[in-house]
Order: sequence, then C-alpha cells, then structure tokens
Amino acid sequence: MKRPSRDRLADSFFHCLEFERLVSPRTLVNYRHALAEFQKQPQLPPWPQVTADHFRRYLFALGKRNVARATIRLHFAALRTFFKFLTERHGLAVNPLKEVQLPKLEKKLPVVLSAKQIDELLSAPFRVEKSDRAPVWMPARDVAIMELFYSSGLRLSELVGLNVEHVDPYTESVRVLGKGRKERIVPVGSPALEAISKYRSAAGVNTGPLFLSKLRKRLSARSVWLLLKRYLHHTTIALNVSPHKLRHSFATHLLDAGADLRSVQSLLGHASLSTTQIYTHVTVERLKTAYDEAHPRA
Repeated sequence: MKRPSRDRLADSFFHCLEFERLVSPRTLVNYRHALAEFQKQPQLPPWPQVTADHFRRYLFALGKRNVARATIRLHFAALRTFFKFLTERHGLAVNPLKEVQLPKLEKKLPVVLSAKQIDELLSAPFRVEKSDRAPVWMPARDVAIMELFYSSGLRLSELVGLNVEHVDPYTESVRVLGKGRKERIVPVGSPALEAISKYRSAAGVNTGPLFLSKLRKRLSARSVWLLLKRYLHHTTIALNVSPHKLRHSFATHLLDAGADLRSVQSLLGHASLSTTQIYTHVTVERLKTAYDEAHPRA
C-alpha cells in the first residue's frame, strides 16, 4: 500500500537530519516525537496543505493540556525546522509557521549549588558503603565523574561519550564533541585529573570508553543520573541534583569569581551568547540576596 505523502516527506527530513546534518540521536528522537504529536490532530491534511490555523489550534490544545511553555517551544522548533526543510527541498511555497506566535518562556533561573554543597556532594562516594557486588574501582569512577562535571561543565551526553584519548593530562584539557558535532577543548582542574588517573589505574582503563559500567561497557547517561541520585541521599543537600545542575554551578561559580561571559560561553559550548547570559542573572540575584542579608539598610 502506498504510504501517505506526509510520511514520505518526514522520512526524507529525518534522513537529512541523520546523514547530512549529523544531529545527535537525542535530537532525532525529539524531532520524531514532535512531528508524531502534531500528527495526532484529527482531520489533519498532508504536510503541504497544513496552514497556520492548524498550528494555532495545536498550540491552543497544548495550552489546554498545561504543557510547559519550554516543551511547546521545543515541539515548534522541530516543526519549524521541518517546514523550512520542505520549502528548501520540496518546493513548499510558504512556511505557514512564520505566521504563528509562540508563548514567551517563563523566566526561571537555573538552580545552582553552593561551593560548600559541591564539596559535600563530591566527597559522598568516600562515605557510602560499597556493595559487595560492585567492582572495587566503582567509587573512584564516581568521584572522577562528578569532579569532571564540576571542573569542566560538560553536558551529560558529552561526558558519557568521552574516550580515554580525549583527556590530555599534559595540557590539562579534555576534547569534547558537543551539540551539532562541534568540537571544543575545555580545561580540566587538577583535582579532576587526579581523580581520573586514580580511577583509570584502579579499573585498568587504558583505551576505549573512559567511564565504564560494572560490565565494562560504556557507562550510560541513565547510570550517571542514578549514581548522582544515590550519593545525594548521603548529603544534607535539599535539592534534586542533576548532572545539568553541576554544569549550572560550574558556569555560575566562574562568573562569581570574575570570569568574562564570552569565555564561559566558549567553555560551555553555547552557540549564542544569549544562552549563557542566564547565568549573569543568577549571579546578580545571589549578590542581591547577600546584600539584603548583610547590609544594615537593605
């Protein structure tokens, strides 16, 4: 049976994303989900006949379901990319999404750990009793992971994708493949380098993936989430700490100490300076709090 034209066009789009634009697997999954969710609308015509009104009705439906504005904007980012592809590759005359206004994002500042909380979290593996079934090197691995997160502000996908050769102890740096497969070099602090060296020595890791599971396969992103959650229970930190919060803390603490915004942008691998500027708001809010607590006439 002949497949609907909208499926053929979507297949062409995903082939372009995967093999020409080389987007990450996560981006591919997110874009597929966004298009599939949009297609659930009743009586939706083939892609070339979709109008701005179809998108407005979809936007209204998402709002009624109380879908977060950030999620809505992510869905529409995928749809915009798809319809831009249709205009460039498949002769669509007008991109209907140009007429659609999206709700503005709520201004939420990133949650940041204090330097004291970071120290407490990084020392947690030394206080937690090791399972008899776990390899003896696992606590050393967990320390190295958390030290590297905070030392270099890596994304979770970047950290689990590291190989041994990506870490250079002589130049005290790590070579990272970030979003859009863009490579960058990020400095690494001596505590993180020392922790990595101890882990590698204990686990006998000489080539291949840097961080291993107990089965000596590449460690998954989910496993990193779980180990952070486990160690959090052994601290006094009353926050839901995620790998990304360590990245937030890395950026904010750099700005607190006087680093310039452009340098922090480069270290984080942000394409736009506006993405990095959110951390300046965090720093200003922290200064306001300190002022209110300390100044007699605040």
